[in-house]
Formats: sequence, structure tokens, C-alpha cells
Amino acid sequence: MDAFHHPDYYQLDDLLSEEHKMVRDATRDWIKRSVSPIIEDYAQRAAFPDHLVKEMGEIGLFGPYISEEYGGAGLDHMSYGLMMQEVERGDSGVRSACSVQSSLVMFPIYAYGSEAQKRKFLPKLATGEFLGSFGLTEPNFGSNPGGMTTNFKEDGDDVILNGAKMWISNAPFCDVAVVWAKNESGRIKGIIVERGMEGFTTPETHNKWSLRASATGELVFDNVRVPKTNILPGRDGLGAPLSCLDSARFGIAWGALGAAMDCYDTALRYSKERIQFGKPIAGFQLQQKKLAEMITEITKAQLLTYRLGQLKNEGKATTGQISMAKRNNVEIALKIAREARQMLGQPASPVEGQMYFDTTVGDKTMYFYNGTAWIEMDGTGSGVTSFTNANGTFISATANTSATGAVTMGTIDLSASGSPDSTKFLRGDNVWATPAGAYSSWNLEADNGTAVPITDGLRVDFTVGTGISTTVASAT
Repeated sequence: MDAFHHPDYYQLDDLLSEEHKMVRDATRDWIKRSVSPIIEDYAQRAAFPDHLVKEMGEIGLFGPYISEEYGGAGLDHMSYGLMMQEVERGDSGVRSACSVQSSLVMFPIYAYGSEAQKRKFLPKLATGEFLGSFGLTEPNFGSNPGGMTTNFKEDGDDVILNGAKMWISNAPFCDVAVVWAKNESGRIKGIIVERGMEGFTTPETHNKWSLRASATGELVFDNVRVPKTNILPGRDGLGAPLSCLDSARFGIAWGALGAAMDCYDTALRYSKERIQFGKPIAGFQLQQKKLAEMITEITKAQLLTYRLGQLKNEGKATTGQISMAKRNNVEIALKIAREARQMLGQPASPVEGQMYFDTTVGDKTMYFYNGTAWIEMDGTGSGVTSFTNANGTFISATANTSATGAVTMGTIDLSASGSPDSTKFLRGDNVWATPAGAYSSWNLEADNGTAVPITDGLRVDFTVGTGISTTVASAT
């Protein structure tokens, strides 16, 4: 039986609105009713509980921050985070399905899709009638997604897509996939690929030790003909898929916290019930030390995610801040799970729930899922220093443009040379600049999906990647 009671040592519930608590509690009730009783069996069989997809849609787990006009619940990002916290408490694989659907499929269609695309796909994704996947990672390009080789060429009113994506959640069952590929000039664009398009296959990945209740596979494109109307028109370049990863990592930060809370609660209850040497083991100082350290880390993570939720609602959350929360919360969840298993001793071997899966597979997966811990650390590090770990030269550039107000793209001209290659870019503080056809002009984009206010005199500090030669940064 799922007897979970969430820890709240600093009374953080007092900071939540009644709506936030209602959303969280409704999700928790669903997890206890529909997920906890069956998930152990599915995980043992490495099977995806696809019958839960419609239920997830019914209770609003898919795209809860999408407006009601397109089938979403119109909730805020704090609500989305609390939902992912509760879902991952039940199972990381189920949370993965929710995150992919919401942050990696619905978000880019909502943010960058045409009106026709939004109305065609979002309502069905919201209800669970459609299941979606996100194609960015390739066999040879993970931490360096800009090096992708998946590509498309124009052919009349269509494009012909070729390539493959790997380690894709939801792939075996997906009805649609948001795929990132390069056009003939090397520019990265998002394409909605639909099940049934000739040449599109989704082989399943078997024999996983991690995320066993999640459906993982490949997206393979063999001369797939896709209508040009399925290309996302609102944004392109590397910043587009990276903004989706920010949205997903936000949910993972909350989800990892939920897993940590579940492990702690299991260990706490067990320590009060397990009698050794004539008294509950909770009465021994060594066990109290473990529990004290667990609740301390959980409380810090709760404060971190709560503030991040506020920043996300205000449109202020940066890539570095999101990376910090995701990396920290995954790390403390793994440590807490390991300590909890030690407290349970031998009964932890066949233990139910997150404790087993977080300790045996979390080390292998959650440190790498949706960006390795080291990539997340780099995101935070570059945010506080304005430098990146890319080899190159540190420069500054100043914009000189007649555009004022919030626009999604402007140009900064640099005196630079090199072969145009969209795998190379300038990395600034929450801003990406990618070559616009030649290295004399760069497209300036926000990397978190929000608009960049571009005004005369805007200064951006960049680290120039390998393969680019610069001499002077100049205004145009």
C-alpha cells in the first residue's frame, strides 16, 4: 500500500496557494490509486503501462501550462512542477512520459508552431489521444546536439527527411514526433513527423536496466516525405531545441525531489517499525543522523524548486538556474536513495517503489538524462562567469539596431572568419548566436525561449567556439 506522507520540515505548504495544493493532492491521489499498485509489475517486466496515457490526459498531466484554448489546463509552472514531483514519486518512467509530452512535444508546438499546427496537434496531445516524442539526440551527438546529421531537403511542397535519433522516450508508441534536423544550408529546424508517414519507423530499445517502465526507442527516417506545413515556423537554430530542454529540466528538478521524498518517507516509517536490540532503530543516533541529513537536503531542494517555480512564472528563470536545480536535485535524490536502502538493509533488495530503481539505475541514468550532470554544471558555470568550456576567445559585441522593444531575434555583426557551420556558435549569458549564412553576421536568440530585448547599445559577452577566428567585435 502507498502510505506516503510528504515531508515539509520548513512548512513550505504555507507558501503554496490553495490551487497549487489542490493540483498536487489530486495528482498524489491518482498516483496512489492508479500507479503505485501496478508499477512494480510493469517495471519488473520492462513494460510501459500505456493504459495510463488516457488517464494522464484526463487529470491534466499533459501540458498543464498550455492555454485552455488549445486543450491545456491553463495552469502556471509551479503547478506543473508539483505535478511532476508527485508523478516521479510514483515512477521515474511515468514522469518521463509526462515530461516528454508536455515540455518536449507540446511546448515547442505551442511556442513555435503555426496556428494550424497548434489546433491540429495540441488538443489531442493534451487528452492523451496522441502520444508524442522528441528527436534531438543522435548516436554520435548527445552533449553536442549542434553536430546532428539528420537532415532534410526541399522537394516541392514537401521535404525529404533522412537520419536517425536515439534514446528517445515514448518513441515505440508515439503518434507524432517533434524532430530537429538541418536544412540544406545547415540551419536547424523543428519538424512534426506523424506516425504512418512512409519511411518513418520507431524500433524499441530492449534490455534496459534503467527507466524500465518507460518506452524507449529510436526514430529512423528513410526518405520520409513531410509536408512543409509541418515545419515549426516560429523559431529555428540550436536555441529552439535547447529551450525545450530547459522546460523539461525544470520538470525533472521537481521530479527528482519527489523521488527523494518518497525514499526518505519509506526509510523514516521503516525505522520506526523495525525493532532491533529491544527498540525501534529510529532510536539509534546513527539512523537519526542519516534521517537528519536526508531531510536537510530535501528541504534545501524544496526551497530551490519553489523559487525556481516563481522565476519560471515570471519569465525570469535562466538556463543556468534550471541546470542548477536539476543537477542538485538528482544528486541529492540518489544520495538519499542509497542511504535509505542502507537503513532498510536486506529488505531493500526486493523493495517496492523508487528506492530500488533510484539506487540501481539512477546512477546510470538520471545523471545523464536530458543532459549530463557535467553539462548542467557547465550551464550554471557559464551563467555565473560569462565564459564557457568551449575552446576559443572571449570577446564582447555591441548591438546597433533600429529595432526596439522585445523581439525574438536580432543581429550582431562580428569581424570573424571561418567556414559557415551551424554546429559552431557563440555562447553568451542566456543568449546563443548562430551563423546566419556566413560568419560576418550572427542571429541572436534567447536560449530559454523568451524574447531578447534588443536595443541600440546592447552588449553581450560571448565565448567563441572552436573553428571560428575573430579579430574585433563591431557594431553595424
